[in-house]
Amino acid sequence: MLNNATSASSHGVPLALRRLFQADRADFWRLWSVGLVVFLVRWMETIAVGVIVYQRTNSAFLVAMMTMLRLLPMGLFGAFLGAWAERLDRRRTLIGVIILMATNSATLGLLAQSGHLQVWHLALSCFVNGLGWATDNPVRRVLIGESVGPDGMGTAMSLDAGANNATRLVGPAVAGIILTYQGVAGVFAVSAGIYVIALIAAIRIRSRDTRTVSPGAVLSRIAEGLRLVRADQRLIGTLVVTVIYNLFGWPFTAMIPVIGRDRFGLGPEGVGVLASIDGIGAFAGAVVLAMLIRPAWYARAYVGGVIVYLTMLSVFALAPSTGIGGAALLITGFGGAGFSTMQATLVYLASPAEMRSRILGVLSVCIGTGPIGFVWLGLLADMVGAPLATAATGGIGLLAMLATRPLWRRI
Repeated sequence: MLNNATSASSHGVPLALRRLFQADRADFWRLWSVGLVVFLVRWMETIAVGVIVYQRTNSAFLVAMMTMLRLLPMGLFGAFLGAWAERLDRRRTLIGVIILMATNSATLGLLAQSGHLQVWHLALSCFVNGLGWATDNPVRRVLIGESVGPDGMGTAMSLDAGANNATRLVGPAVAGIILTYQGVAGVFAVSAGIYVIALIAAIRIRSRDTRTVSPGAVLSRIAEGLRLVRADQRLIGTLVVTVIYNLFGWPFTAMIPVIGRDRFGLGPEGVGVLASIDGIGAFAGAVVLAMLIRPAWYARAYVGGVIVYLTMLSVFALAPSTGIGGAALLITGFGGAGFSTMQATLVYLASPAEMRSRILGVLSVCIGTGPIGFVWLGLLADMVGAPLATAATGGIGLLAMLATRPLWRRI
C-alpha cells in the first residue's frame, strides 16, 4: 500500500508538498492552524504547570503526574472516541473541543488572578485538556487525511509535526518569559486568547462529511478494529513502537523543568529556553522530512527516530553542563520528529478508509499507556533523583526496542 504513494519532485520541491498549496487544499491549512494553536498552548501550559507545581510541592513525582493526566484520557477513552468519531460530524466535534479547552484555560487564568489556584485545579485542568488531546487522531488528523488524500498524507503529517515541533521551540520559551513577568495567570490568559484563532479556523472548514455509517454499536466497532490490528503485522509493529516510546521516551519531558532547575541551576526563563531546544531539533527534523521523505523510508524514520530519542534523552539526563544537555536535547528533538511524523501516517495508510477513525483511536490508546511511564519515572525520580531516573528509563526503552525487533521489523 505504501509503495503506491508517489512523491515526485519538480525543481527540488516534492510534488506532494506543492499540491498542499493549491486552492483545493485550503482545509488542510485550516486544520494545520488548529493544530498549531493547540500545540502551542499545550507546550506553554506544560512548562507553566511543571514549574508552578514543583515550586509549590518540590515533588518531581507530582510534576510527572501533571503530564500523565494529559495522557490518561487517551488510554481510558481513545478506542471509544475513535469509534464514536465515525458517527459524529468531525468538524462540529473539533469546534466543540476547542471551545472546551479555551474555557478550561480561561477558568484557570481567573483562579490564578484571584489567588485561588490550587494544585488540584491544575490536575483537573490537565485531565480535561487530555480529553481534547485524545480526539486529535480520530478527528483532526482523519480530517487532514480526507483533505489531502493518501498520496499527500506523509507530507501533510510532516508539516503537522513541524507545527508541533515549532511550538516546542516557541511555547516553552514564551511560557518562561510570561511566568517571569506576568505569573501563571498571564500564561493561561494568553492561552485562552489564542484559542480564538483555532476556533475561527475550525469554523471555516468546509464540511465534507458525507459518510454513510452503519448503526453498529460502539463496542462492536471497537472489537472489529482490534481484529484488524491483530491481523495486520504492520499495525502491530507500529503500535508496539508507539507503546515503547510512550512508556520510556515521552515521560522524560516532565523532568526537563526538574533537571533544569536542580542539575543546571536554571530559573523559570532558563528552563523555558532549555525545553525549547528540543523543539529546535524537532522542527528541523520535520522540515527535512517534509522535503525529502519517501514512502520507502517511512518505517526507517519511525523506528530510527525512537532509537535516537531514547539514546539522547539519557545523555541529556547525565550531561555535566547545560551546553552538553542542550546539544543532547537538540538531537533528541530530531529523532522525535521521525517518530511523530510517521506514527499517524503509517497507521492511516495501513487502515481501510472506513475504519481509520477506529484504528487511530486504538493508536490513541497506545499513546495513552504513557501514564504508566510517567508514574514510574516520577516515583523513581523521587527515590534516586531525576537525572538518574531519566537515564535509566531511556536505557530500559532501548532494551525494549531490541527485544521487540521481530515485531517492528515487519513495518
